[in-house]
Amino acid sequence: MPLPSISRVTSRIRENRISKSRGIDSLAVYLKNYLPDASIATVRQAYEFGASQHAGQYRQTGEAYIYHPLSVARILAEMRLDVTTLVAAILHDVIEDTDAVRDEVDARFGSHVAELVDGVSKLDQAQFHSRAEANAESFRKLMLAMTRDLRVILIKLADRLHNMQTLDGMSKAKRAEIARETLEIYAPIARRLGINRMREQLEELGFANLHPSRYQVLSRASRSLAGDRKSLLREIEERLSSSSAAEGINASVTGRRKNLYSIYCKMQGKKRRFLDVFDLYGVRIIVDNVDQCYRVLGIAHHLYRPITEYFNDFIATPKLNGYQSLHTTVVAHGGLKFEIQIRTREMDQIAESGVAAHWQYKLGEQAAKIGSLDANAWLGDLAELETESGDSQGFVDNLRLDLFPDEVYVFTPKGRIIRLAKGATPVDFAYAVHTELGNSCVAARIDGALAPLNTQLESGQTIEVITARHARPNAAWLHFLKSAKARNGVRAFLKNQRADKAARLGQRLLERALADLDLSLKKLSKADREHGLAQMDVASLDDLYTEIGLGQRLAPLVARHFLSDDAADQEERRQKPLAIQGTEGLVVEFGKCCHPLPGDAIHGQASVGRGLVVHRTGCTFSARQGASADRVQLTWADDVSGEYQVEVRVTARDRRGLLATLTAQVAEADCTIDDMSFPERREAVLPIQFLVSVTDRRHLARLMRQLRSVRGVEKVERR
Repeated sequence: MPLPSISRVTSRIRENRISKSRGIDSLAVYLKNYLPDASIATVRQAYEFGASQHAGQYRQTGEAYIYHPLSVARILAEMRLDVTTLVAAILHDVIEDTDAVRDEVDARFGSHVAELVDGVSKLDQAQFHSRAEANAESFRKLMLAMTRDLRVILIKLADRLHNMQTLDGMSKAKRAEIARETLEIYAPIARRLGINRMREQLEELGFANLHPSRYQVLSRASRSLAGDRKSLLREIEERLSSSSAAEGINASVTGRRKNLYSIYCKMQGKKRRFLDVFDLYGVRIIVDNVDQCYRVLGIAHHLYRPITEYFNDFIATPKLNGYQSLHTTVVAHGGLKFEIQIRTREMDQIAESGVAAHWQYKLGEQAAKIGSLDANAWLGDLAELETESGDSQGFVDNLRLDLFPDEVYVFTPKGRIIRLAKGATPVDFAYAVHTELGNSCVAARIDGALAPLNTQLESGQTIEVITARHARPNAAWLHFLKSAKARNGVRAFLKNQRADKAARLGQRLLERALADLDLSLKKLSKADREHGLAQMDVASLDDLYTEIGLGQRLAPLVARHFLSDDAADQEERRQKPLAIQGTEGLVVEFGKCCHPLPGDAIHGQASVGRGLVVHRTGCTFSARQGASADRVQLTWADDVSGEYQVEVRVTARDRRGLLATLTAQVAEADCTIDDMSFPERREAVLPIQFLVSVTDRRHLARLMRQLRSVRGVEKVERR
């Protein structure tokens, strides 16, 4: 064990080494490249305040805590960000981890810095039931702060990058947890904002910590392959550079190995071996203007044979995050396939730094509000997702749906470009244009031809949405929708529709329950209504109706809260059944145990969470459910409508063509077969069980008569 004096000396030497490489003096020297002295002085003041607040705090790596925010600021300085961002980066943990409060940061460094620091700070986990809930709510807070100022997420991404670079002091399980979150959330956000340099670092570090053995295997294989191909790659660089110079084009040509994580994803997604992933290497060509991009493309295709299906023109059609470049894959001598990316210097700056490139072009404070790169459009979608998602976990889950790189580009009839996720449908397109268009769409024309709403769109198509005034979203759309905006649009409409129907049903149920007590809503005094609502802690009658209709409260029990003291012992109750119309939708279910039909004697079972479940009188399953207080007497309304499922069992002598004859009879009776099963057969007797849709008991009787008329049928009965 080392002596304390030796440990102190060793620690001091280590601190001095860190201070020289990552301390404030080192940062100040770097900032002289692009910031005035006054701004650098402000950064030093932030350091002095942060160092005093974090005094005595150490990271798990053993170094003083202040070197973490300084490292975060250095990452942002390398992106040439403004002084406000750098100050906020140095102070990004003071509200969360020290005694400092927002007002103090505001007073010392201004409201912009205070807002950025507060946006990055996590919420107190003690406020929540679980760590997952706290993380989800903190992440939601972060993303919504980002919608107000993009610099919030830039600081957070730099913070996450430095944390990923210093995971050594953590357990293997904790490293894997942080790495998974990085790959699932933070790297895709960096991609979405076009910050590719940071995205690649996050992916590489995330992959190395989540799957260390796989990372090592791919890394060794890549190094081994690189040794064989370095000379060929240099030859390619020289040929492209000299050929461009011969045409008077000043081109910078560099070769590089592809990101190991992207190679791994291709292997996983396409079930390929490492050697089967052909685009392991790429060449990037940087030129002065767009015209030279296309001229260099011609030079490359003249020197090497292009693979036409892998050509993409992201200059004419930029990606969602503003990325622009020409991509082509060619075959060199020896069969080596490699990708060439061609772009201007400005495009390269945006490709590497994304939204951060705005500050590099000295757009100052206004850069936080810039709307180019479609960042503002995405941030607007985030704000809409927040209002529609309900809870924090739902927001995070919906955000994941939008954090993927694959896109298709389609056109409105007027020529406007709409970018959608790969696999998107005309309904996704409709919601991308406007929520009301999505809510009322009934069909679509793709390049002038009618197409189903679940058709997957392809780039270059022109989409025309056909609407109808009374059309409504269909819950079945949720099975094929790709965008979070479309999913939330459908869910929000169905939720509102359900609440509206639930309120109407709840009012009828409460009126019926009050009538059983010889009361009515009209007879209730204002004092009795307010007393009853206060007892149940409900804000209004409308809220109470909705809760009853959704099955969250039982009407017979609710009605008792409106009894005045002198009516508590009332024994005379009128029993009037509630009329069921069959169009109540999501708030009324028909029991699958007995399949009630219009004309059957029925009753209802008030079920918490399901609403009202309708059963046939005498249903044995219903008889075993709950107390009689949960039951509601029902009858069928005079204007009942719709189709209802019923089970019909047919027992017949088996013969060739029997099933075809029976299904023909079902169709002739104007019924739909929803399901069909074959219970255990006995000798030559074949039992067949049909689940069919009929309108009422008379319709069922007609069906059963037609089935009995089939030769060989011995019995037809309703189950």
